Amino acid sequence: MSLHRRYSPQWGYTPVISRGELGLELIEFGVLRLMEGETHTESSPDEEMVFVLLSGECIVSINGGMITSIRRRNLFSDRPSGVYLPFGSELDITPLSEVEMAVCKAPSDLESPPQVITPEDVKYRSVGAHNWRRDIYDIVDLDVQARSLVVGETFNPPGNWSSAPPHRHDFDNLPEESDMEEVYFFKLYPEEGFGLQRIYTDDLSLNEAYVIENNSVVAIPRGYHPVVAGPGYRLYYLWVLAGEKRVLAPRDDPKHAWLKRCEPIVNEILR
Repeated sequence: MSLHRRYSPQWGYTPVISRGELGLELIEFGVLRLMEGETHTESSPDEEMVFVLLSGECIVSINGGMITSIRRRNLFSDRPSGVYLPFGSELDITPLSEVEMAVCKAPSDLESPPQVITPEDVKYRSVGAHNWRRDIYDIVDLDVQARSLVVGETFNPPGNWSSAPPHRHDFDNLPEESDMEEVYFFKLYPEEGFGLQRIYTDDLSLNEAYVIENNSVVAIPRGYHPVVAGPGYRLYYLWVLAGEKRVLAPRDDPKHAWLKRCEPIVNEILR
């Protein structure tokens, strides 16, 4: 079973991975594209949602209030904006230009406050070293009172790896490891670029590799999952995590864990 799909851009909401598909039990992922002036309403009677603005400008209104304008020229130039929508809420989106948004969903019965996430709210991290250094932006982190979703963005410079050393989050074995499923949604700059992703388990009962192109989507129900950008192309992916316990405790592949131990030395040499 291939865990790789490709989103074909079209107007409106397009579900790309539905809950229950590709080994996922919690996450549903899709993309919303709207024309200027076209109002879209989304309600969440039994799930929580995270909307991440990929490009464009729009006015968002939550439950008839919290009216805010959010803008992003494109994801390779501006920091992300978005909305966290808890269950039992309603979101109105009015585009002021063409808009593309990623839509992340998971079941929820948690009463929590909605939140408009501005670029100033997003936390930035530089992770790794040398050719496995990448830039990470935490959009919905553990400070947001969500039920199960954790959402962020990773940017790989050309030729660089991420999710390195390879890690997994397959088993509820805290504090060493948490059980979280995940989805990656990719963009490339320039768009004709490519990357590669491997997904594998210790016993190699799962051992897959996929060519990543613009608008690729990969489900990660289990396994280690490193990614590399092709030479000359910047690689972006939105990552969507969900777990019953909502705890971030990844386990590095022991064969490659030395990478993390040597990062301070490598960064000092390259400084």
